[in-house]
Amino acid sequence: MDITLKRNSRLRGREKRKGFRGSLRKNGVSYLMLLPYALIFFVFIILPVLASIALSFTNFNMLQMPSFAGISNYIRLLVDDDVFTVAVTNTLIFAVVTGPIGYLLSFVLAWFINELRPGLRSIVTLIFYAPSLAGNVFFIWKFIFSGDVYGVVNSFLMSLGIINEPVRWLADPQYGLGVMIVVLLWMSAGAGFLTFIAGLQAMDHELFEAGAIDGIRNRFQELWYITLPQMKPQLLLGAVFTISSAFAVGYQCSALTGFPSTDYSTHTVLLHILDYSMTRFEMGYASAIQVVLFLAMLAVWYLTNKFLSNWGTD
Repeated sequence: MDITLKRNSRLRGREKRKGFRGSLRKNGVSYLMLLPYALIFFVFIILPVLASIALSFTNFNMLQMPSFAGISNYIRLLVDDDVFTVAVTNTLIFAVVTGPIGYLLSFVLAWFINELRPGLRSIVTLIFYAPSLAGNVFFIWKFIFSGDVYGVVNSFLMSLGIINEPVRWLADPQYGLGVMIVVLLWMSAGAGFLTFIAGLQAMDHELFEAGAIDGIRNRFQELWYITLPQMKPQLLLGAVFTISSAFAVGYQCSALTGFPSTDYSTHTVLLHILDYSMTRFEMGYASAIQVVLFLAMLAVWYLTNKFLSNWGTD
């Protein structure tokens, strides 16, 4: 019995090797074309992740050689760093509020825009995608929420008699987090929005005709029973973009509310990483923070992927 199992195992191994060699001979040109991308992906994605994991177990100040520190960086992170707790709380608030709302808002906008005429559709798509396309255009919000009488919001509220003196929207910890949520929602129509537009335009219209025959009566039933199940790949890709942007909030906060913000009111995990890496040069500790953020993003992506993959399978 054991001899038969070993023989079968060797045969399967030979078949796999033959299959790989045959695929390599048949698709050699394709593999060669993919090689530059694979090298770039390894050097700029895989290698930095592996380096961060390795450095997270060391003490490294960029002046001396790294020294092994075990899990002391992680213990310090979870037990002694009170600012990290604030950063995690703010990051989760941004992720929970701006992530799902931005995701749904992007899809709803894409759904409505897809119903427009082709020419008008392109113009409206560009208008909604412009905030993400323009990069630092969010600086306009610094003028809108300026803390003097010339700020748009202060000027408007004072003219109505709602407030008697200017409010420091970006500097006051009471308002900073709410203002940043508004800004991030305004910027949420990013790459995921274009993905939804592309998915809606690629829909097979024969499915809608078949659905009408099977008893689907309105557009919302079409959306639920036909459109969403057929857009799984686009929904998954949009979720990846949304999760990445939701957990990578930081630069917008530092640009609008300062770095660090008053009482760390808009301090995020990404800003915490920048603080310890670019200001204090504690690269080992910064790497530990980065690994924790990376694992959190992977966990959220896994749960989202599992949920969307099971859509319509019942």
